[in-house]
Amino acid sequence: MHWAYKTAQELIKKYPDQDMFVCASGISPSGSVHIGNFREVVTTYFVVKALQDLGKKTRFIFSWDDYDRFRKVPKNIDPYFEQYIGMPYAEIPDPYGCHQSYADHFEKEFEEALGIFGIDVEFIYQSKEYTSGRYNSHILHALKNRKEIYDILMAFKTQEPSEEERNRFYPITLYCQQCRKDDTMINVFDEERGEIQFTCACGHQGKIKVMSANNMKLNWKVDWPMRWMVEGVVFEPGGRDHSAETGSYNVSKEIVRRIFGYSAPDYIAYEFIGIKGMNGKMSSSLGNTLTPGELLKIYLPEIILFIFSRYRPNAAFNIGLDEDVIKNYAEFERFYGLYLQENLRDEDLRDAFKLLGAINHGNLPKFGQIAGILPLVNFDVQTLTDVLGKVGEDYELEAIMKISERVEHWIKHWYPEKMLHANQEKDIAYYEQLTPVEKGWLTDLCIVIKGSNDLTSDELMQKIYAVCYDEDSKVKRNNQKALFGMVYKLVLNSTNGPRLSLLIKTLGIEKSLSLLDFIR
Repeated sequence: MHWAYKTAQELIKKYPDQDMFVCASGISPSGSVHIGNFREVVTTYFVVKALQDLGKKTRFIFSWDDYDRFRKVPKNIDPYFEQYIGMPYAEIPDPYGCHQSYADHFEKEFEEALGIFGIDVEFIYQSKEYTSGRYNSHILHALKNRKEIYDILMAFKTQEPSEEERNRFYPITLYCQQCRKDDTMINVFDEERGEIQFTCACGHQGKIKVMSANNMKLNWKVDWPMRWMVEGVVFEPGGRDHSAETGSYNVSKEIVRRIFGYSAPDYIAYEFIGIKGMNGKMSSSLGNTLTPGELLKIYLPEIILFIFSRYRPNAAFNIGLDEDVIKNYAEFERFYGLYLQENLRDEDLRDAFKLLGAINHGNLPKFGQIAGILPLVNFDVQTLTDVLGKVGEDYELEAIMKISERVEHWIKHWYPEKMLHANQEKDIAYYEQLTPVEKGWLTDLCIVIKGSNDLTSDELMQKIYAVCYDEDSKVKRNNQKALFGMVYKLVLNSTNGPRLSLLIKTLGIEKSLSLLDFIR
């Protein structure tokens, strides 16, 4: 059974009388949301889909932690933005000047990608929730219980608690009304009146009542459990860094029980995702990220979801942008075909396709096939359409564009090794190195090519195979491998290429013979 269905069944068993299953995830918009962050969202999404398939009502909430302080200027952002460190993300200008704020820019970028995936989620913007006063009573409650919160936090640390530190501890971030930064110090908290006196590094002094304030938020390990309680969350995943014995989840689990009187939601720890060939964890602040939006320029949304669904959350994996792209497409195409035929035996794979929801995959050309042809026709889609027609493959233009645009982006931006071009003249030096038998194969192949005009792709391929046929199957395979290698070298100056019948149909009879016929 797929892990998402197993998790859903465990939730139903644990909460037998639950009418609505609230599942949550959230991210701070510190920069472009990368595919490592995306794993949190997609992990929650799969559990939500499994619950729905099992007949349960769900609410999938996604919190934008845009009232968090701006901590560090990412490498791809103008250093000018250092002046905003300490302010909430929602109040910083958009570095690209196209959205209402820094937070809004990166939120909308990610939300648009989620829409393409068909992931239906309820967005909660914590800047609005905090400034609206929705959490004020909970903030006051946390302030009144601040010493117990301190004790809980210190129980998970190795350092010795200090009574002086305990008396000075306040579990909130307080933004100055004047400079909007968090360089503030609480001087007095009047518990009876629910009033705070503070000073800011900018020189401003203030006095505010907690119940009417709009410039404070709870610190992370208090904020997270508070929101579990407010929203009634029963499931939320978290990254490996939150999942250690002394990590955020275990701390928050204790705080939500002792301070807010609520049980922590079920939790799954997920591993990090990397980009194949890139060392280290992806980080928005370091600028070494790959966003879902960028990935969608290479992969169809259903294939990205399928890749994620095949790994348990606690399994790390790398996204390949090299030859793995063709492999991932080919695997999806093969398994999806078996799934449609109800002939897919692997239960986990069947469940994975169920989790993808309504797939609008349709009649699409194969990615690997298009990758072999498109550079040879100078990325001209009309010529590509004509070539596909010659081999008996007719597709709607929209379907061809759907794949060809991704192939072009992949080759030009990520894998130029696939930028194949036909040679301009015969490679006589290479031809002279061939054995008499191999030269004979080429001569026979040219005879086949001359009569290939009315042959289908499969018919042409059968005749090509016959050129180097041998009764011994092992010898036959070696012969075919040698013949194909010769053709790719002579035509493309490469060790590989598209299916030979497709290559010949793409180049045409005259161009193919001009590079392969050494007799005329």
